Amino acid sequence: MHIIKKQSGAAFKLKKGQKLKVIDPEGEQVSDMVLFNAKDRREKLSSGKTMDFEESILITAGNFLWSNRSNKMIEILEDTNGRNDFLLAPCSPETFEVMYDYKGYHPSCFENLYTNLEKFEIEPDDIPTAFNIFMNVQFDKNGKINVDPPLSKAGDYILFEAKMDLIVGLTACSAEDSNNGSFKPIHYEILG
Repeated sequence: MHIIKKQSGAAFKLKKGQKLKVIDPEGEQVSDMVLFNAKDRREKLSSGKTMDFEESILITAGNFLWSNRSNKMIEILEDTNGRNDFLLAPCSPETFEVMYDYKGYHPSCFENLYTNLEKFEIEPDDIPTAFNIFMNVQFDKNGKINVDPPLSKAGDYILFEAKMDLIVGLTACSAEDSNNGSFKPIHYEILG
């Protein structure tokens, strides 16, 4: 079991066929995930391709996450929470300036992703829109977006299976609104 401390991140390799279990140990904690082809880092996770090919903006068990080259990267085998987001970008320093009117330093998923992925020669501009595990984004009939508290309870998890050799970036999200005002750890396991 690996622990991502609150408002931090991790990056690691996942081989084709291996499974990744991402766990919310305490409940109401989002985890941003990005994926890169380990053999060619220019191939990366694409929210647009995923929503196109899965014909949904609500991605859960039974769905695949697709790359910018229209290849399946990972499959969602199980999802005990069932609510994830693929619309919103990882929170960044600018997120807190623009949306929170926050001045000064604030940890962010964007920084936690690129600093952890740096060892794989992945730069800030390479970071795509993340798959926001456990994030509860709601939208009304006019398309107005609202970020509600996560529905995840302590012990909820999502189980993936890699469809290619991957580099994975994973966070314990740093945005107050995404996590019902508090910050907690995320756990993950690599199986197989």
